[in-house]
Amino acid sequence: MREIVLDTETTGFEPTEGDRIVEIGAVELFNHMPTGRTYHQYINPERSMPKAAFEVHGLGDDFLRDKPVFREIGQAFLDFIGTDKLVIHNASFDMKFLNHELAAIGLPTLPNSQAIDTLMIARQKFPGSPASLDALCRRFGVDNSGREKHGALLDSEILAEVYLELIGGRQPDFGLSSNAEKTATSATDQSEWRPSARPNPLPPRLTEAEAAAHAAFVGKLGDAAIWLKRQ
Repeated sequence: MREIVLDTETTGFEPTEGDRIVEIGAVELFNHMPTGRTYHQYINPERSMPKAAFEVHGLGDDFLRDKPVFREIGQAFLDFIGTDKLVIHNASFDMKFLNHELAAIGLPTLPNSQAIDTLMIARQKFPGSPASLDALCRRFGVDNSGREKHGALLDSEILAEVYLELIGGRQPDFGLSSNAEKTATSATDQSEWRPSARPNPLPPRLTEAEAAAHAAFVGKLGDAAIWLKRQ
């Protein structure tokens, strides 16, 4: 099962009021384990950076000026995430920005059902407790000491660890299949599975003396011996 842990940084809170995405970071998980594959992109928002947003992530106009605009990276982003689940903290925020940017350049938007919201999971699991990413790091002992400012890729890496704790710990599945569809095989299908024959039979490991002793023992049991019935 492939999942993408994702975070964005923006110029503000509302894409319909002119705010834009300035950074996307994503980490690939397979069967709840990081694969080492990531997606990271800084984006020129084609507008100035508000002071309040700069203080959050530290991405200023000079730094972003020579970065690609969203229409230049949108398809590559979609190619990376595919149709797999997106693990996002406060998913509605990032999804509205991503879909606003995608729609603006005529690319397919993302269904909300594709997102797994870790903020919602945390609030359901720990009602009444702080559920920010920093608070969850403290709860689970996840090291976020490098998080002086928000950064999409760093936050995605931290969120991946938090997500694994939220769903029951940092242990991988014990499924034997590496294919998500096979992992979802029904119990009926499992009951119909049969092992294939060995291409090369194992050599016998009994010595001649042991085989003779066994035959003598079976001979004393008479015609009802189970070994005789299986021959």
